[in-house]
Amino acid sequence: MGKNKKTRLILAIGTILIVLLVLAWFLFHVFEGEKPQIAIQPSPEYLSEDQLFTLTASDMKRGLKRIQVFLSQEGREVNVLNQSFPFSGFFNRGGTRDYQTEFSIDPSKLNLAQGRTDLKIKAWDHSRRGGGDGNMAMIHLKMVVDTIPPAIRALSRTHYINTGGTGLVVYQTSSDSVENGVFVNDRFFKGYPVDEDSQDGYHVCYFAIASNIKLNPEIYLWSKDRASNHSRSNFYFHIRRKRFSTEKFNISDRFIKRVLPYFSFYDFGDADSDVEKFLVINQKLRNENSQMYYDLRTTTDTSQLWKGKWLRLNNAATMAKFGDRRQYYYKGKMIDKQIHKGVDLASLAHSPVPAANTGRVIFADRLGIYGETVILDHGQGLGSTYSHLSKIDVELGQEVNKGDPIGNTGQTGLAGGDHLHFGILVNGEFVNPVEWWDPHWVQDNITRKLALVK
Repeated sequence: MGKNKKTRLILAIGTILIVLLVLAWFLFHVFEGEKPQIAIQPSPEYLSEDQLFTLTASDMKRGLKRIQVFLSQEGREVNVLNQSFPFSGFFNRGGTRDYQTEFSIDPSKLNLAQGRTDLKIKAWDHSRRGGGDGNMAMIHLKMVVDTIPPAIRALSRTHYINTGGTGLVVYQTSSDSVENGVFVNDRFFKGYPVDEDSQDGYHVCYFAIASNIKLNPEIYLWSKDRASNHSRSNFYFHIRRKRFSTEKFNISDRFIKRVLPYFSFYDFGDADSDVEKFLVINQKLRNENSQMYYDLRTTTDTSQLWKGKWLRLNNAATMAKFGDRRQYYYKGKMIDKQIHKGVDLASLAHSPVPAANTGRVIFADRLGIYGETVILDHGQGLGSTYSHLSKIDVELGQEVNKGDPIGNTGQTGLAGGDHLHFGILVNGEFVNPVEWWDPHWVQDNITRKLALVK
């Protein structure tokens, strides 16, 4: 073969190869098989009201061609979104590669029936596959339309509550209720079933009226279902206003120097004086302790654990009352104000402290300003607390009966002398313990109401 012929043959083969490579590249890009990427947020299980969705889609090769969003329910289709993207420029270089949009679905406006509905999102690209239709990606989201709120109504009729005291309402909910209770202004008190196995929807809710609550609070029953539909219902109540005493405390250097070593664990400022450290304890640490009490409400048993009369420390004098407005003075100047959240009881030093009622230990340790403390859960959001103890005789998780010794009185924490600080908690809110020591009050305000559903 001559040199020229051989050169021409090589050129012809090279040309054919180039053409084949260009054709393969063209076919690979024009008929590419990668589906678009689509995502939807959120993906709710239920549709109860106007729901906003965010849709994102992308196709980095041939670009997006079309997006369709529609609802399907019982053979009926409802178009929600239908967006087309034009082919622009050579190989769609000017086309849409990324797309994001928001759309809403309002089941009431779309006349959706209660029950199952399917949200389908389809996206196509500009690939020539599929006879020119392109690659298609789809998301199928199954939801339940539920726009009917749960029912709730009070069964107990009269609710007389003292400022700083406890209220109890007995009520009934429909079977679709998953959370319910009482709102006192913006504070929620969780309700509990009277009987876990009952199908009647009977519930009880203990709630508190804070000692510093403002006039005319908004109080109502509230219920929510799985679809987040919620309803509210009013019930009759009357708040008896109570006046609370004012106590003046003269804080001496000697007292501060005595108590500060107990709080050596706390992170004070390097330049803080002893008085400033006392204020940090009396304000910041006190607030942290209150938050811990509030957080413990979630550890309550769903059943009632307490029974009958509540016990008070034997042969003890009342040294300070619930709700006392305490004013703290240092060298004749008022430096702080706080509200006393329990009752201080003094007997003989290191007197044994009985459990006020049957319950379970949910805290047994040092607790800031309260010193060595035991907290009992009595079920359904009701608790009792015993503070400033010199010794703790129970362990976390231990079940105790009414009258069982839980420790001894002392002066740990921010205590001025040996005594017991006793408190009652309702869903994390401190209430007046004196009510619970009064069997007539318990009978009239608690036991009679519970008898409605037991």
